Order: sequence, then structure tokens, then C-alpha cells
Amino acid sequence: MTDHGAVTEPGDADDAAADEPAEDGEPTESAARTGAESVVASLETAGVETVFGVQGGAIMPVYDALYDSELDHVTMAHEQGAAHAADAYGAVSGDPGVCMATSGPGATNLVTGLADADMDSEPVVALTGQVPTELVGNDAFQETDTVGVTTPITKSNYFASSPDSVGEDVSTAFALANHGRQGPTVVDLPKDVTTGETDVDPVEPEVPGTVDVQTRADDETVAAAAQTIVDADEPVILAGGGVVKGDATEELYAFATEHEIPVVTTMPGIGAFPEDHDLALEMAGMHGTGYANMAITLTDCLLAVGTRFDDRLTGGVDSFAPDADVVHVDIDPAEISKNVEADHPLVGDAGTVLDQLDEAMPGSPETSEWVEQCREWREEYRLDYAAPEDEPLKPQYVVEAVDEATDRDTVVTTGVGQHQMWACQFWTYTEPRTWVSSHGLGAMGYGLPSAIGARVAADDDQSVVCFDGDGSFLMTCQELVVAVREQMDITVFILNNEAIGMVRQWQDAFFDGRRMASEYPWVPKFDDLAEAFGADGFRIEGYDDAPGVIEEALATDGPAVVDVYIDPTEDVYPMVPSGGDNGQFALTEDHL
Repeated sequence: MTDHGAVTEPGDADDAAADEPAEDGEPTESAARTGAESVVASLETAGVETVFGVQGGAIMPVYDALYDSELDHVTMAHEQGAAHAADAYGAVSGDPGVCMATSGPGATNLVTGLADADMDSEPVVALTGQVPTELVGNDAFQETDTVGVTTPITKSNYFASSPDSVGEDVSTAFALANHGRQGPTVVDLPKDVTTGETDVDPVEPEVPGTVDVQTRADDETVAAAAQTIVDADEPVILAGGGVVKGDATEELYAFATEHEIPVVTTMPGIGAFPEDHDLALEMAGMHGTGYANMAITLTDCLLAVGTRFDDRLTGGVDSFAPDADVVHVDIDPAEISKNVEADHPLVGDAGTVLDQLDEAMPGSPETSEWVEQCREWREEYRLDYAAPEDEPLKPQYVVEAVDEATDRDTVVTTGVGQHQMWACQFWTYTEPRTWVSSHGLGAMGYGLPSAIGARVAADDDQSVVCFDGDGSFLMTCQELVVAVREQMDITVFILNNEAIGMVRQWQDAFFDGRRMASEYPWVPKFDDLAEAFGADGFRIEGYDDAPGVIEEALATDGPAVVDVYIDPTEDVYPMVPSGGDNGQFALTEDHL
């Protein structure tokens, strides 16, 4: 359920209310506090522990209120980093991450991160400073229409109009970010509102009564869908990011294993089902596995859970699961039949609906031959690469080596590009909330700040590893100072091919090799750059030094950056050309 552009109305304090008992859930009056203090108190009431942000003029009253608060504040180097860190915090913890920025350029610098959170349904609450109310609309210094700018890329946003209502605005924004289909919300805070006084106490986060999210699917539709699954000869489960965000991985595992149905994931759905299980076919789509794409193409019944069927997954919609009866489970009714027509639309919470389906199943489909066929595809199209010791280091080898050197619950974050795809393909994900990346927006620079947010959210005994590209790392490398200052134990592996590799790969394949603005022969020595920031820097130049350097970097107590010189000619395969047929994936450039 979305509420784009919700704006609060001015709240008039009722003096008589001080003498009357408050009803449950309603604000009460007590000692006066500033609007800024009310904002912070509302965050505390919501259970927030950490805020990521950058100080500035219009947000300064809120920062002043943080001074005596128990909230931890992580000062980021750039507001985009604050938004990405909050996004990753939400992805790993499941609870909204909170970021703050000042007005004007501070707020607009959050936009990339908010758009990313909106595309990937990550729970984020952004608090932005604003010029005093009387100056709004007058082109005041550092004024931007933050509500107007962020309306298309947020679940809901609020312009705080009164010190009395600002605390409730923040509480409502927090509740909405976490309710139903998660997403980002914004509260814009004029300086006169945060410096003004109020007697209203903070309230627990509560979703407005006008917001209604359906959690259970219609029983008759569930029964029909269950019968379709039982009657299928080649059923496939497609697990999307909604399975992870809905904490439905246990229900998915139980359903798939009980009924012996192979499981494919989307890229946001990585970790929804353990990839070392015999039924796992891993990721489908543009750079998905050949066996996942074959199963999707030839299935006669597709049970899709928590996915929006984006174009990087489907390729050409007409050729996507062309012979399948589609059972689509999603908590957001707007996603049903938006891209792929659903034969059985099941609106509801992923875990709840999977339980409903399980209860409604009159039996199990006969899948032994189909499961064996999927096993054969997995052997025929298994991910592989040549790694001669006398040739440059292959990035796939590095990903596998780091995977082997870390625990199963290690959190992996990435930037965007070829390195992101290799991290998808050659790391074995077995647990939810261990894969953190920018999917729908594809925001280069996401990797390092997201590692910071993931580090704050992860358990102390969990490792956090970031795979980044040289181009992607350069966009937000300033955030390394944050990891150094906070002594965060994260390890960044830069798969360095001196290029925006994915762009170069497309130029070679579709633009006759005209490599315009995609090659970066001028990148710095990233291990030296890391040392300049105060982190530990390492370098890998070949197979001989890789195991030892990986072990040493992972053992570093604090931030470490490993500059990995990879084969600059290596590309990402399999590959389905944009808009193509998933069943016609290319294994080499010659196949395109």
C-alpha cells in the first residue's frame, strides 16, 4: 500500500487537554520540549538505535537534540552515503534505517539513495532540514521543495507544519516505512518547527487507519492455485525479494522441500533459498544461471512469490515462461499482472499465503522426472571459467576464494557492474539477509556505504565483505573515512579491471567495440589510497599471492581494502541480451 505525497496538517494544541486523561495511543501533554527534541524522542520511542547523517544549517536543531540522546549517530562523508547506509541497515536488520540531511543540497543528495530504496522496497526513514516555514517558496538559501522532489520515489512523505504534530509525523513515517511492502519515507522539517516548543509527548509508531494491507489471500483463489500446482508436471518456484523482506524463507523452504519443487530466485531474492540445496537453481534473468533460465522457460506452472517481474529478470515478456500457468503471490496488489499476467493472483503476505497454499494442496505434484531434468541442466550449464596460472587473475576465482575463507552467514555487499554479477554467480548464499546490493536502480557507488550500514546492523560475530569495481568504488570512496573513524570491521575487494566493465562489455557486444568513456587506465592504486584514508591496504596481482592476502585482509581488525588486479578481458556470462529470450542465453560473446 502506498501513500505518495501525504502532507501533515497544522495541529492546534488544545490547552484543555492537559487536564484530561489521554486515551490509549493518543498524544499527551507534559513538560515543554522543542520540535527537534520531539523528533528525537519519537525515534527513541520507535526503537531506533542508529542514525546515519550529515550535519548542516537547517537540520542543526535536530542534531542539537541528538547531543543528549542515547541514539548513536554515524556521521557520513556524503548524504548519498547516509541514504545507502540506512538502506543496507534495513536490508540486513529488517527494521527501518534512518538517515538525516540538511535542506537544499543535503536533501537532494539523498535522492539517489531514496530512489534505490524505493525500487528495492527497503525500509528507510529520511529526515530533512528545511528553511523556516515563512521562507518556503521564496527561493531562500539552501531551499529545495523536498516533498515535491521525493514524492515520486518514496512510499510517503510529510511536511512538518507544527511542533505539536512533528513527533507524530516521524512516528507515522516510521510505521509506514515498515508496514506491508516496505519502502522509504521522508519527513521535511522546517527550522521554525524544530526550534518551536510543544507539550505533546511522542507516540508509538502507528499506521494510519486509512492504510489497509491485505495479508491473507482469497481462499477460493488459493484452492484453485493449489490444484494447478498439484496438476503440474514441471513446476518451478520463483522466489523474489519479497520472500526475504517478508521473513518468509522458512515457509518457502518447507513448501519447496515438502512438494519437491525446484526453486529459482530473482537477484533481490538471493538468500531466500539455500543455494547448496539439491532443489536450488539459483538466480534467473539477464546474468542468471543457464539452468535457472531453462527451468523458467520450460516450466508449465510458475509459483512466483514476492517479485515484480522486472525486465532484467524476464527479458522479453512474451518469451518468459510462455507455457506456464502463473501463480503470483505479492503483498502489493499493484504488482499483480503489471508485467506478467497472473492466472492465479494471490494478494497477501508471502509467508501467510505460502502456508495457505500448503494447507490447500490436495497432494503433491509428481516432479521426479522434472527434478532430474533440472539436475541435468545444472550439470550441462554449470558456471565455470578457465583459470590458467600463467594468465591474469580471474575475478570468479577471487569471489570463490573469499567465500571459502568466510563463514556461511557472512554479509556480502556490492556496487553495481560486472563485479556485482560475479558476486551473485560465484558466492554460495545459504541464509537470508546476507546479500545486499542495488537491484532496481543499479546505483554505482552503493557498495562501500552499504557495507557500513550492514556492519552496524549485522551481528558482532558476522563478517561483512564488499565486492566493488574500480569505477563504482571511486564514486563513494570518501566513505572509507567513516569506516576508519568508527573502526568498522569490513573488507572491501576491488575487482580492478581499469574500466566500467559492464559498459565496456556492452560496447564490445552491441556497439562494434567503440569503447567511449568506459576505460579507466588512470585509476589510483587503491591499496595506497586506502592507507591514505587510514585503512589497511592490500594488493593481489596473481594466483600465487591471492590466498595469503585474502586471509590477511579478512583477519584485519578494522577496515581493509584489497586492490585485486583481475583479467581486464573477462566478461560476465551467461548473458541474455536486453529484451531477449531467457532460454536463448549466450555463454560467450560469439553467441550474442
